[in-house]
Amino acid sequence: MKPIRIPIPGRGGKGRLSARILANQLVILALTGLIGFVLFAFAQRGEIDRAYEQRALDIAQTTAADPQIRQAMQYGGGGHVVQTVAERIRKASGASYVVVLDLRGIRHSHPDPALIGEPTGDPIVVLDGRPQVGTDQGATGRSANGKAPLLGPTGKLVGEVSAGIPERDVLGELWRELPTFALYSAIAVALGSTAAFLLARRLKRTTFGLELEEIAGLLQDREAMLHGIREGVVAFDPDGRITVVNDEARDLLGLGTALGRTLAEVLPDGRLRRALDGTLTGSDISVLTDDHCLVVNRMPVALHGRELGAVVTVRDRTELIGLLRELDSVRGLTDALRAQQHEFTNRMHTMAGLLDIGDHDAAYEFAVETAGAEQALTESVRERIGNPLLVGLIVAKITVGAERGVRIVLSDDSALGGDPPHLRRLLTIVGNLLDNAIDASASATWPAPPGGPEVRLSLIEAVDVVRVEVADTGPGIPPGTAESIFEDGWSTRPDRGTARRGLGLALVHRLVQRHGGTITVSEGPGAVFALTLPVPDTVPAPQGALFTTAPPVPVGAPDGIAGGDRW
Repeated sequence: MKPIRIPIPGRGGKGRLSARILANQLVILALTGLIGFVLFAFAQRGEIDRAYEQRALDIAQTTAADPQIRQAMQYGGGGHVVQTVAERIRKASGASYVVVLDLRGIRHSHPDPALIGEPTGDPIVVLDGRPQVGTDQGATGRSANGKAPLLGPTGKLVGEVSAGIPERDVLGELWRELPTFALYSAIAVALGSTAAFLLARRLKRTTFGLELEEIAGLLQDREAMLHGIREGVVAFDPDGRITVVNDEARDLLGLGTALGRTLAEVLPDGRLRRALDGTLTGSDISVLTDDHCLVVNRMPVALHGRELGAVVTVRDRTELIGLLRELDSVRGLTDALRAQQHEFTNRMHTMAGLLDIGDHDAAYEFAVETAGAEQALTESVRERIGNPLLVGLIVAKITVGAERGVRIVLSDDSALGGDPPHLRRLLTIVGNLLDNAIDASASATWPAPPGGPEVRLSLIEAVDVVRVEVADTGPGIPPGTAESIFEDGWSTRPDRGTARRGLGLALVHRLVQRHGGTITVSEGPGAVFALTLPVPDTVPAPQGALFTTAPPVPVGAPDGIAGGDRW
């Protein structure tokens, strides 16, 4: 079967979806890159501030450890030596200021000599003997500041040393580091943009270039179509997992919750599963279930040479097949009635001729003999079969067989009560097996047996089982096919008229198996079907059209789907 080629619906603005996705992702990447850059700048500024504050504290501690300053501040009251040493340290370290204060807050050193001897106006913060860091807005501008306690030679706290590094040095360090991070951000944005472009292209291929609005419209149309049609639809991905199943398919196949699962997980092995998974090839594959007669078609799906899976359609043909079987049975009944009409006409002509020649005794004997033969046939069946429905069916099949030159014989050991177990099943089973046997015996190509084509029927009701056996003189079952003949649609002969072959024996097999019975068939010339049904009959007979059998009429016995399926 040719794969389905999916057409892509027309659309305007080719590539708009991928372009929008790419543009949105680029905007997101740019914003995140900018935000990350700003956050990094603030974080790096804090790190640099802390580093420069520690550097300022190191300068202050170095100054506070100078022995000349310690000696001068404890014993000399400061003096010129403090300014000289402090300025030397300031210039060597690059600090903006190194200020030595006594405990009263009086400056003893400062880059601006005019401020020496002036109070700072700020309290001494190292009275507890611990250093302090922070940011200072002093006379030389904003600086990273470190303050260290100044101890005299005796270890006595005599003052405080405050050192500062100008903010321009801090900002300069930050600006020297930011370009490196800006490069990293640019590389990240470039990589992200490339990934976004590739993702947009992949999305475009995945969605077959459809826009978002078109995808939403297709989804709505698909849901409306899938759940609105009266056929079952099941779709599979390339791995054989179910991706779509509509309500009709759930009802016909009994799938239940099947999405994302394989057929092996939701259906037992059998003809139905093999038809769905593609093991059985061909079109309009007939499958019998417990309640339906289905027609299954599987079609692979491809786009641009790429396999996308398969779609299976399932149609319920239960009522149609039943009607076709009835129509075929009615045709057989019509043919039989036409043949009987000819026979009846011949008899009337014979009787009229006897009366014309005045042989009234011969005419009377001929009429009695003719009527008695029909009555004897019915009575011989009634002696062994007590149920009138089965009697009517058997008599009708005997008449149909006689019209086709096939003699149907009811075995002497047959015995069935007036209300036998499995009555509805027996009507279907016997009707199918007799029709098949008549068809096979009438169509045999080799020389007929001495007594002519014959079908033997045996019906026995025992205490624990009901036995049915049908034997014919036809060509029989080909070797190696004893199991295959019970599969749906299996047949060695073409369909006849409206009747679809390959269903009758499958139906018989299903009915027997469902009730725990057994059925066997012999291979070679002259097929013999033997089956048993356990007693008591604990399973109610199905009421669907697939399993019903209409009450037989005197000739033809149209019995729904129960007629005329030969291999």
